[in-house]
Amino acid sequence: MEKPIYATLTSIGAYVPSRIVTNEDLSKIVDTSDEWITKRTGIKERRFAEGNEATSDLATKAARLALKRANLEASEIDAVIVATISPDFFCMPSTACVVANNLGILDKPAFDIAAACSGFIYLLSLAKSFIESKTYKNILIIGAEKISSILDMQDRSTCVLFGDGAGAAVISATEDKNLSVLDVRCSSNGQYQEFLMTPGCGSRNPASVEILQERLQFIKMKGNETFKIAVKTLTKDVVEILAKNNLSKDDIDFFIPHQANLRIISAVGEALGFPNEKVALVVQKYGNTSAASIPMAINDLYENGKIQCGSRLLLDAFGGGLTWGSAILTFNGK
Repeated sequence: MEKPIYATLTSIGAYVPSRIVTNEDLSKIVDTSDEWITKRTGIKERRFAEGNEATSDLATKAARLALKRANLEASEIDAVIVATISPDFFCMPSTACVVANNLGILDKPAFDIAAACSGFIYLLSLAKSFIESKTYKNILIIGAEKISSILDMQDRSTCVLFGDGAGAAVISATEDKNLSVLDVRCSSNGQYQEFLMTPGCGSRNPASVEILQERLQFIKMKGNETFKIAVKTLTKDVVEILAKNNLSKDDIDFFIPHQANLRIISAVGEALGFPNEKVALVVQKYGNTSAASIPMAINDLYENGKIQCGSRLLLDAFGGGLTWGSAILTFNGK
Protein backbone atom coordinates (compact mmCIF):
# COMPACT_ATOMS: atom_id res chain seq x y z
CA MET A 1 0.00 0.00 0.00
CA GLU A 2 1.29 3.44 -0.99
CA LYS A 3 2.39 5.61 1.91
CA PRO A 4 0.58 8.92 2.47
CA ILE A 5 2.44 12.10 1.58
CA TYR A 6 2.52 15.13 3.85
CA ALA A 7 3.59 18.73 3.31
CA THR A 8 6.52 20.02 5.34
CA LEU A 9 8.23 23.40 5.79
CA THR A 10 11.81 22.64 4.75
CA SER A 11 13.31 26.12 4.81
CA ILE A 12 12.71 29.77 5.57
CA GLY A 13 14.34 32.95 4.27
CA ALA A 14 13.71 36.68 4.42
CA TYR A 15 14.93 39.97 3.05
CA VAL A 16 14.46 43.53 4.26
CA PRO A 17 15.56 46.71 2.46
CA SER A 18 18.59 48.49 3.88
CA ARG A 19 16.82 51.82 4.45
CA ILE A 20 15.68 52.18 8.07
CA VAL A 21 12.91 54.70 8.74
CA THR A 22 12.57 55.62 12.41
CA ASN A 23 9.64 57.20 14.20
CA GLU A 24 11.72 60.35 14.44
CA ASP A 25 12.11 60.33 10.65
CA LEU A 26 8.34 60.15 10.22
CA SER A 27 7.78 62.97 12.69
CA LYS A 28 9.53 65.26 10.19
CA ILE A 29 7.04 64.30 7.47
CA VAL A 30 3.71 64.04 9.29
CA ASP A 31 2.26 65.30 12.59
CA THR A 32 3.37 62.48 14.90
CA SER A 33 6.08 61.58 17.42
CA ASP A 34 8.09 58.62 18.61
CA GLU A 35 6.09 58.61 21.85
CA TRP A 36 2.72 58.62 20.02
CA ILE A 37 3.69 55.78 17.66
CA THR A 38 5.39 53.64 20.31
CA LYS A 39 2.53 53.93 22.79
CA ARG A 40 -0.13 52.95 20.26
CA THR A 41 1.74 50.37 18.15
CA GLY A 42 5.02 49.30 19.74
CA ILE A 43 6.76 50.12 16.46
CA LYS A 44 10.12 51.92 16.69
CA GLU A 45 11.28 51.63 13.07
CA ARG A 46 10.50 50.01 9.73
CA ARG A 47 12.23 49.44 6.38
CA PHE A 48 11.31 51.26 3.17
CA ALA A 49 12.51 50.01 -0.20
CA GLU A 50 14.30 52.36 -2.55
CA GLY A 51 12.52 53.80 -5.56
CA ASN A 52 14.15 51.32 -7.93
CA GLU A 53 13.29 48.30 -5.74
CA ALA A 54 10.04 46.54 -6.54
CA THR A 55 8.15 43.91 -4.56
CA SER A 56 9.55 41.21 -6.87
CA ASP A 57 13.11 42.29 -6.04
CA LEU A 58 12.49 41.82 -2.32
CA ALA A 59 10.74 38.50 -2.98
CA THR A 60 13.55 37.21 -5.20
CA LYS A 61 16.21 37.84 -2.55
CA ALA A 62 14.17 36.10 0.15
CA ALA A 63 13.47 33.20 -2.23
CA ARG A 64 17.14 32.71 -3.07
CA LEU A 65 17.94 32.36 0.62
CA ALA A 66 15.09 29.89 1.17
CA LEU A 67 16.26 27.79 -1.79
CA LYS A 68 19.84 27.77 -0.51
CA ARG A 69 18.73 26.68 2.95
CA ALA A 70 16.53 23.95 1.45
CA ASN A 71 19.55 22.74 -0.56
CA LEU A 72 17.45 22.90 -3.73
CA GLU A 73 18.14 24.20 -7.21
CA ALA A 74 15.58 26.52 -8.78
CA SER A 75 14.90 23.80 -11.38
CA GLU A 76 13.57 21.54 -8.61
CA ILE A 77 10.75 23.95 -7.74
CA ASP A 78 7.40 22.88 -9.22
CA ALA A 79 5.40 26.06 -8.55
CA VAL A 80 5.87 29.63 -7.29
CA ILE A 81 3.08 31.39 -5.40
CA VAL A 82 3.34 34.94 -4.07
CA ALA A 83 1.02 36.64 -1.59
CA THR A 84 1.05 40.43 -1.89
CA ILE A 85 -1.15 43.53 -1.84
CA SER A 86 1.59 45.62 -3.45
CA PRO A 87 2.37 43.78 -6.70
CA ASP A 88 4.87 45.08 -9.25
CA PHE A 89 2.09 45.68 -11.75
CA PHE A 90 -1.57 46.56 -11.36
CA CYS A 91 -3.01 43.76 -13.48
CA MET A 92 -0.32 41.64 -15.08
CA PRO A 93 2.11 40.02 -15.09
CA SER A 94 1.84 38.54 -11.62
CA THR A 95 4.68 39.24 -9.22
CA ALA A 96 5.18 35.46 -9.03
CA CYS A 97 5.88 35.35 -12.77
CA VAL A 98 8.51 38.06 -12.37
CA VAL A 99 10.11 36.25 -9.43
CA ALA A 100 10.09 32.90 -11.22
CA ASN A 101 11.84 34.49 -14.19
CA ASN A 102 14.40 36.13 -11.89
CA LEU A 103 15.16 32.73 -10.38
CA GLY A 104 15.31 30.94 -13.73
CA ILE A 105 12.20 28.88 -13.00
CA LEU A 106 10.61 28.36 -16.41
CA ASP A 107 7.63 26.38 -17.70
CA LYS A 108 6.21 26.03 -14.18
CA PRO A 109 3.02 27.56 -12.71
CA ALA A 110 3.45 30.94 -11.02
CA PHE A 111 0.66 33.10 -9.66
CA ASP A 112 -0.27 35.65 -6.98
CA ILE A 113 -2.93 35.65 -4.30
CA ALA A 114 -4.32 38.66 -2.43
CA ALA A 115 -5.34 37.91 1.15
CA ALA A 116 -3.62 40.93 2.75
CA CYS A 117 -1.94 40.18 6.09
CA SER A 118 -3.30 36.61 6.10
CA GLY A 119 -1.53 35.90 2.81
CA PHE A 120 1.14 33.54 4.13
CA ILE A 121 -1.44 31.36 5.92
CA TYR A 122 -3.42 31.14 2.67
CA LEU A 123 -0.20 30.18 0.85
CA LEU A 124 0.40 27.37 3.33
CA SER A 125 -3.11 26.07 2.73
CA LEU A 126 -2.59 26.01 -1.03
CA ALA A 127 0.85 24.43 -0.81
CA LYS A 128 -0.36 21.76 1.63
CA SER A 129 -3.18 20.82 -0.77
CA PHE A 130 -0.90 20.70 -3.81
CA ILE A 131 1.71 18.57 -2.02
CA GLU A 132 -0.65 16.13 -0.32
CA SER A 133 -2.61 15.59 -3.53
CA LYS A 134 0.76 14.66 -5.09
CA THR A 135 0.39 17.37 -7.71
CA TYR A 136 3.79 18.88 -6.82
CA LYS A 137 6.82 17.93 -4.70
CA ASN A 138 8.44 21.30 -3.98
CA ILE A 139 6.62 24.64 -3.85
CA LEU A 140 8.13 28.06 -3.25
CA ILE A 141 5.77 30.33 -1.33
CA ILE A 142 6.56 34.00 -0.74
CA GLY A 143 4.92 36.81 1.19
CA ALA A 144 6.33 40.07 -0.15
CA GLU A 145 5.36 43.72 0.16
CA LYS A 146 6.52 47.15 -0.86
CA ILE A 147 3.73 48.76 1.12
CA SER A 148 5.52 52.10 1.12
CA SER A 149 4.32 52.38 -2.49
CA ILE A 150 0.66 52.41 -1.38
CA LEU A 151 1.04 54.48 1.80
CA ASP A 152 -0.44 57.94 2.12
CA MET A 153 2.37 59.86 3.79
CA GLN A 154 -0.14 62.56 4.74
CA ASP A 155 -2.19 60.13 6.84
CA ARG A 156 -0.53 59.62 10.22
CA SER A 157 -3.01 56.91 11.21
CA THR A 158 -1.66 54.53 8.54
CA CYS A 159 1.76 55.69 7.33
CA VAL A 160 3.40 54.94 10.68
CA LEU A 161 2.20 51.33 10.76
CA PHE A 162 3.66 49.65 7.70
CA GLY A 163 7.00 48.60 6.30
CA ASP A 164 8.53 46.72 3.38
CA GLY A 165 10.03 43.24 3.30
CA ALA A 166 9.71 39.67 2.08
CA GLY A 167 9.66 36.19 3.56
CA ALA A 168 9.94 32.94 1.60
CA ALA A 169 9.58 29.27 2.39
CA VAL A 170 9.95 25.97 0.59
CA ILE A 171 7.15 23.48 1.19
CA SER A 172 8.09 19.94 0.20
CA ALA A 173 6.74 16.40 0.27
CA THR A 174 7.57 14.04 3.15
CA GLU A 175 6.41 10.67 4.43
CA ASP A 176 7.06 11.74 8.03
CA LYS A 177 3.80 12.98 9.56
CA ASN A 178 5.69 14.22 12.63
CA LEU A 179 7.38 16.87 10.46
CA SER A 180 4.26 17.95 8.60
CA VAL A 181 2.14 21.04 8.22
CA LEU A 182 -0.43 19.53 10.56
CA ASP A 183 -3.39 21.83 9.95
CA VAL A 184 -4.27 25.12 8.25
CA ARG A 185 -7.47 27.13 8.65
CA CYS A 186 -8.43 30.07 6.42
CA SER A 187 -11.51 32.26 6.80
CA SER A 188 -12.97 35.59 5.68
CA ASN A 189 -15.87 37.98 6.17
CA GLY A 190 -16.45 40.57 3.46
CA GLN A 191 -19.01 42.38 5.64
CA TYR A 192 -16.11 44.35 7.07
CA GLN A 193 -14.30 45.09 3.80
CA GLU A 194 -14.33 48.85 4.44
CA PHE A 195 -12.33 48.49 7.67
CA LEU A 196 -9.10 48.04 5.71
CA MET A 197 -8.90 48.71 1.99
CA THR A 198 -7.37 50.59 -0.93
CA PRO A 199 -10.53 52.10 -2.48
CA GLY A 200 -9.14 53.50 -5.71
CA CYS A 201 -7.82 52.37 -9.08
CA GLY A 202 -9.71 49.09 -9.33
CA SER A 203 -12.86 48.41 -11.35
CA ARG A 204 -15.02 49.90 -8.58
CA ASN A 205 -13.25 53.25 -8.72
CA PRO A 206 -11.08 53.27 -11.87
CA ALA A 207 -8.03 55.49 -12.01
CA SER A 208 -8.88 59.11 -12.76
CA VAL A 209 -7.66 62.57 -11.86
CA GLU A 210 -10.41 62.80 -9.23
CA ILE A 211 -9.51 59.45 -7.64
CA LEU A 212 -5.86 60.46 -7.38
CA GLN A 213 -6.71 63.88 -5.99
CA GLU A 214 -8.79 62.20 -3.28
CA ARG A 215 -5.78 59.93 -2.57
CA LEU A 216 -7.93 56.82 -2.86
CA GLN A 217 -5.05 54.82 -4.33
CA PHE A 218 -3.62 54.53 -0.83
CA ILE A 219 -4.43 52.27 2.15
CA LYS A 220 -7.38 53.41 4.26
CA MET A 221 -8.10 51.90 7.66
CA LYS A 222 -10.63 52.17 10.46
CA GLY A 223 -8.16 51.45 13.22
CA ASN A 224 -10.32 51.07 16.32
CA GLU A 225 -12.87 48.82 14.64
CA THR A 226 -10.15 46.65 13.10
CA PHE A 227 -8.34 46.33 16.45
CA LYS A 228 -11.42 45.06 18.28
CA ILE A 229 -12.31 42.44 15.68
CA ALA A 230 -8.67 41.36 15.27
CA VAL A 231 -8.13 40.52 18.96
CA LYS A 232 -11.40 38.62 19.25
CA THR A 233 -10.99 36.72 15.97
CA LEU A 234 -7.33 35.79 16.38
CA THR A 235 -7.91 34.46 19.89
CA LYS A 236 -10.95 32.41 18.85
CA ASP A 237 -9.16 30.97 15.83
CA VAL A 238 -6.22 29.72 17.91
CA VAL A 239 -8.48 28.16 20.52
CA GLU A 240 -10.37 26.31 17.79
CA ILE A 241 -7.37 25.00 15.85
CA LEU A 242 -5.71 23.74 19.04
CA ALA A 243 -8.90 22.00 20.15
CA LYS A 244 -9.44 20.45 16.72
CA ASN A 245 -5.98 18.88 16.86
CA ASN A 246 -6.16 17.87 20.55
CA LEU A 247 -3.30 20.18 21.47
CA SER A 248 -2.77 22.76 24.20
CA LYS A 249 -0.58 25.84 24.35
CA ASP A 250 2.01 23.72 26.17
CA ASP A 251 2.44 21.63 23.01
CA ILE A 252 3.54 24.73 21.07
CA ASP A 253 7.17 25.85 21.02
CA PHE A 254 6.51 29.24 19.46
CA PHE A 255 3.38 31.28 18.82
CA ILE A 256 3.95 33.45 15.74
CA PRO A 257 1.16 36.00 15.29
CA HIS A 258 0.90 38.52 12.49
CA GLN A 259 3.13 41.46 13.38
CA ALA A 260 0.65 44.32 13.07
CA ASN A 261 0.59 46.03 16.43
CA LEU A 262 2.19 45.24 19.78
CA ARG A 263 -1.09 45.89 21.59
CA ILE A 264 -2.87 43.26 19.47
CA ILE A 265 -0.03 40.75 19.86
CA SER A 266 0.05 41.27 23.64
CA ALA A 267 -3.73 41.06 24.02
CA VAL A 268 -3.96 37.82 22.03
CA GLY A 269 -0.91 36.28 23.72
CA GLU A 270 -2.28 37.04 27.18
CA ALA A 271 -5.76 35.78 26.32
CA LEU A 272 -4.26 32.49 25.17
CA GLY A 273 -1.86 32.21 28.10
CA PHE A 274 1.37 32.11 26.11
CA PRO A 275 4.44 33.29 28.07
CA ASN A 276 6.33 36.18 26.45
CA GLU A 277 9.33 34.00 25.63
CA LYS A 278 7.14 31.83 23.39
CA VAL A 279 5.67 34.74 21.40
CA ALA A 280 7.53 35.93 18.29
CA LEU A 281 7.99 39.69 18.25
CA VAL A 282 9.57 41.71 15.42
CA VAL A 283 6.95 44.42 14.90
CA GLN A 284 9.13 46.92 16.78
CA LYS A 285 11.82 46.82 14.08
CA TYR A 286 9.86 46.03 10.91
CA GLY A 287 6.35 47.39 11.46
CA ASN A 288 3.44 45.69 9.70
CA THR A 289 4.76 44.00 6.55
CA SER A 290 1.40 42.40 5.69
CA ALA A 291 1.85 39.07 3.85
CA ALA A 292 5.59 39.09 4.63
CA SER A 293 5.03 39.48 8.37
CA ILE A 294 4.81 35.85 9.50
CA PRO A 295 7.62 34.37 7.37
CA MET A 296 9.86 37.28 8.39
CA ALA A 297 9.09 36.51 12.05
CA ILE A 298 9.84 32.81 11.55
CA ASN A 299 13.11 33.73 9.87
CA ASP A 300 14.05 36.00 12.76
CA LEU A 301 13.56 33.13 15.21
CA TYR A 302 15.54 30.80 12.94
CA GLU A 303 18.49 33.16 12.51
CA ASN A 304 18.62 33.75 16.26
CA GLY A 305 18.82 30.01 16.90
CA LYS A 306 15.47 29.81 18.69
CA ILE A 307 13.82 27.29 16.39
CA GLN A 308 15.32 24.18 14.91
CA CYS A 309 14.20 21.01 13.16
CA GLY A 310 11.29 19.61 15.19
CA SER A 311 10.09 22.90 16.67
CA ARG A 312 6.30 23.12 16.63
CA LEU A 313 4.96 26.48 15.48
CA LEU A 314 1.52 28.03 15.75
CA LEU A 315 0.82 30.79 13.21
CA ASP A 316 -2.06 33.26 13.41
CA ALA A 317 -2.93 36.17 11.09
CA PHE A 318 -5.64 38.72 10.41
CA GLY A 319 -5.93 41.21 7.56
CA GLY A 320 -7.95 43.19 5.06
CA GLY A 321 -10.90 41.52 3.44
CA LEU A 322 -11.42 40.84 6.23
CA THR A 323 -9.39 37.62 6.18
CA TRP A 324 -7.82 35.52 8.88
CA GLY A 325 -6.19 32.15 9.38
CA SER A 326 -4.09 29.93 11.58
CA ALA A 327 -1.73 27.00 11.10
CA ILE A 328 0.10 24.40 13.17
CA LEU A 329 3.29 22.98 11.71
CA THR A 330 6.62 21.45 12.62
CA PHE A 331 9.71 23.20 11.34
CA ASN A 332 11.81 20.88 9.18
CA GLY A 333 14.68 23.23 8.38
CA LYS A 334 18.26 22.21 8.89
